Amino acid sequence: MPSLSFKPLLLMTKRFKPTPPSTPSTKPSPPPPSPPTPQLSHSKPTTVSIHHSSKNPNKTLTLLKSPQSPSSSNWVSLNLTRSDLSLPLTFPTGQTFRWKQTNPLEFTGVVGSHLISLNHLPNGEVSYCLHFSSTSTSSSAAARLALLDFLNAGISLSSIWEVFSAADPGFDALARHLEGARVLRQDPLECLIQFLCSSNNNIGRITKMVDYISSLGNYLGNVGGFDFHEFPSLERLSLVSEAELREAGFGYRAKYIIGTVNALKAKPGGGAEWLLSLRDSDLEEVIGALSTLPGVGPKVAACVALFSLDQHHAIPVDTHVWQIATRYLVPELAGARLTPKLCNRVAEAFVSKYGKYAGWAQTLLFVAELPQQKALLPATLENTKRKRSTKQQKDMAHAGNIDQCE
Repeated sequence: MPSLSFKPLLLMTKRFKPTPPSTPSTKPSPPPPSPPTPQLSHSKPTTVSIHHSSKNPNKTLTLLKSPQSPSSSNWVSLNLTRSDLSLPLTFPTGQTFRWKQTNPLEFTGVVGSHLISLNHLPNGEVSYCLHFSSTSTSSSAAARLALLDFLNAGISLSSIWEVFSAADPGFDALARHLEGARVLRQDPLECLIQFLCSSNNNIGRITKMVDYISSLGNYLGNVGGFDFHEFPSLERLSLVSEAELREAGFGYRAKYIIGTVNALKAKPGGGAEWLLSLRDSDLEEVIGALSTLPGVGPKVAACVALFSLDQHHAIPVDTHVWQIATRYLVPELAGARLTPKLCNRVAEAFVSKYGKYAGWAQTLLFVAELPQQKALLPATLENTKRKRSTKQQKDMAHAGNIDQCE
């Protein structure tokens, strides 16, 4: 899609201060049989050379990477049902590019320093398996708490979807077939770097770039043929040169990543801490603060705000979300050219319809448009959507191309 040449406007929606509803408690059911334990392979320690700067490309830092051995291969229930968390509707949907499908209904990724596999048991409940070197109870408890925080498990999906369904019968029709699509609560630095890679890009290239960045962190192990690493710290990222990233295929994004890393390192108190502090700010302030970083526009800022900074009503708007909005919320705008002003109007329309968790509603509507997830929808519902979409495409073709709010 062609990009707009003028300076994008900021989202002006005020942040709500919601008190997340607690997940309803249920009596535990007899434990179902555990799925096969994912196999963690152990390769010999390897080294990687990283340039300190483009000014001195011959000076390198050699990093020793040693895999950690899992001391436990047991699957443990998370006390979450499929309606609380659907792995296929949450992980391969563009929120994060660091989790891999390592078996049917099994996804593996890293939360902090913890290498974790998640799986749906036969009854639909979610279980997890830790791969780690420590056998201490405190380490296992810390990993579980970190995982639950990452999954935003303190927010009751069923409670907020009841609100959405009451406000929008169309949402209710989709939600019945796409239960468990959650919004993650990622580490802000990790989320920011991933979405800097996503600008004007496709899933395959984004994943390749994110894998490259991830490989600069501490090696944790190999599950299902995939290598997993702790996400590199800001200090580690600062050792990488723009030339190195360009050679790895990042293109113009290399300049923005290096510029953002340098800008964060210059923040008083530390860049990682500065990003975390934005969780206590209003959405307008968050979008404004993030947009001061190189390469971060309103769309990337809204993604980072929604997926890592507790801004549950942030709405990332691009052409895909625009098409969803004109189908469900503002049909009178179908055929118009997307501008920064209309990006703001779309965000306001989502919040007006769905309230303080509008970003979660937008995520479900976006997931429903993905090819793999469309297969879960009944033919009657999909045909209705297709008829609307065909009319929309004709209107848009008549009006001209629609640009993204990057």
